[in-house]
Amino acid sequence: MPVNLPPPIAANLHPVAGVRLGVTEAGIRKANRRDLTLIELAPGSRAAGVFTQNRFCAAPVQVCKQHLAAGDIRALVINTGIANAGTGEPGLHASQQTCQAVARLLDLRADQVLPFSTGVILEPLPVERLVAGLPACQSALKADGWYEAAHAIMTTDTVAKAASIQVSIGGQPVTITGMSKGAGMIKPNMATMLGFVATDAVVAQPMLERLVKEVADESFNCVTVDGDTSTNDSFILIATGKGRARFETVDAPHWNEFKAAVTAVARQLAQAIARDGEGATKFIEIAVGGAHTKDEAKAVGYAIAHSPLVKTAFFASDPNLGRILGAIGNAWGNDAALRDLDVAKVKVWLGDVLVSENGGRAASYKEEDGAAAMKPAEIVVRVDLGRGKAAAKVWTCDFSYDYVKINADYRS
Repeated sequence: MPVNLPPPIAANLHPVAGVRLGVTEAGIRKANRRDLTLIELAPGSRAAGVFTQNRFCAAPVQVCKQHLAAGDIRALVINTGIANAGTGEPGLHASQQTCQAVARLLDLRADQVLPFSTGVILEPLPVERLVAGLPACQSALKADGWYEAAHAIMTTDTVAKAASIQVSIGGQPVTITGMSKGAGMIKPNMATMLGFVATDAVVAQPMLERLVKEVADESFNCVTVDGDTSTNDSFILIATGKGRARFETVDAPHWNEFKAAVTAVARQLAQAIARDGEGATKFIEIAVGGAHTKDEAKAVGYAIAHSPLVKTAFFASDPNLGRILGAIGNAWGNDAALRDLDVAKVKVWLGDVLVSENGGRAASYKEEDGAAAMKPAEIVVRVDLGRGKAAAKVWTCDFSYDYVKINADYRS
């Protein structure tokens, strides 16, 4: 079960002017499940994205990069069940066929379509089923289709992930709505599994490309479930330009306010992934401060979040402090600057309980206090490195018995 993550409410997902979504059951891998989503964007919309850096990046990722470089994106198509990764030239051809089919349906060019796939790797995409399902997606297109789409992009997710806000920025109304999917193979690497956020604001293309990277670094690039980066990781930011708020340059009035609003939606979607980590029973925030740089703080946060020993200790509510200290000490492998970390200056808290200082157990620490701090479903680990003023946060989950069960049975 997800950790304090209620399912989205359809009425709370605000339509974004210029975006229509439609889903269907195409039988991509399994029958009787929604597995194909079509998103149509109004003329004048702009899109930008960040993607996995996995060298086995999937065919749709490769095609997306090419089409984004061409500009003028008008549609997105997303299938679940089959990732179309590790499929070589046939996989690229399948993604290209997908774009061509959408283009014929919506009277577009193929390079105006972005394809996305998620699911089993090393399996060929049944593109004929995908193409056959597209007319049903087109018939289902509607502005308030976010709820259905959020469900249709799920794989091992136990709950759909969607978020939406309507705010006034500089006296102008702005709508921001998004959805994501992912529960395993999640490690920050310029994106997450799949994430899509749209706004009706007018955003210049250079600003949108800058914004998608900055937002990813403050949201999707701060979550990790198991330390494995997927072949298909993608995060797309869309600005339809159908609203009245305009952001043409970084000096535009209220730009930082707009950026904060987009980041808030993306962060909610990112945290939902950690809350719904495969087999998760606890949601863990790791807040690292006192670092020389933000990257240094993140390196320590990731070292703790990626440690199977730490994650299983959280599952058991066992305050095995040596595991946390060991993870911090190993962080220099991710950041060479940490090689000279003075452990005598490091402090660690579980919630409000100081557990370590001066290179060892805190004099005030009591085992029962540590055990109590690890029992809640949501836990905050705070680390002060005592070497600077930079800080960063990482969100993760524990490792339970069910994580192994889910991944052992994933293809069945």
